[in-house]
Amino acid sequence: MFLEHFYPGEWIDSAYDIAWEDWYRRGFRGVIFDIDNTLVEHDAPADARARKLFARLRKMGFATCLLSNNREPRVASFAKAVGGSAYIHKAGKPGIKNYKKAMQLMHTDKRTTLFVGDQLFTDVYGANRAGIYSILVKPINPREEIQIILKRYPEKLILHFYQKKILTEK
Repeated sequence: MFLEHFYPGEWIDSAYDIAWEDWYRRGFRGVIFDIDNTLVEHDAPADARARKLFARLRKMGFATCLLSNNREPRVASFAKAVGGSAYIHKAGKPGIKNYKKAMQLMHTDKRTTLFVGDQLFTDVYGANRAGIYSILVKPINPREEIQIILKRYPEKLILHFYQKKILTEK
């Protein structure tokens, strides 16, 4: 079905609720993150929770890369604040070129890389197209820019069908 191109591998509340140790045990070694409304509110600086998460991931052995459609000053400052993560700005999501570049930067491949983001049409769709396991998280702040608000309506419809599919598979 066409809508399945937008379905995440998983849908959870927060990037901070992911059982990272389990993913590491399963052989995953790299995590590509969206920033805005995935790790912090839109345009917010890296906070203590984000810094702690990235330190925890590094200690476990994960490589990280921030993949954002935002401009370089925003993405570079966030990457520096979380301890020097690799990053790609103006990524052109959902295009797959920079998902592949992120894996190169982390020395991982699609079998060992996770993607975490809050939007279906950019984040999840791009990761799925690149063959990367995608984890959708709920937006941190429901107050968003108008172009994102408009995308949330069809996202709700797709997520309705996604939930129905998950329930029928159980």
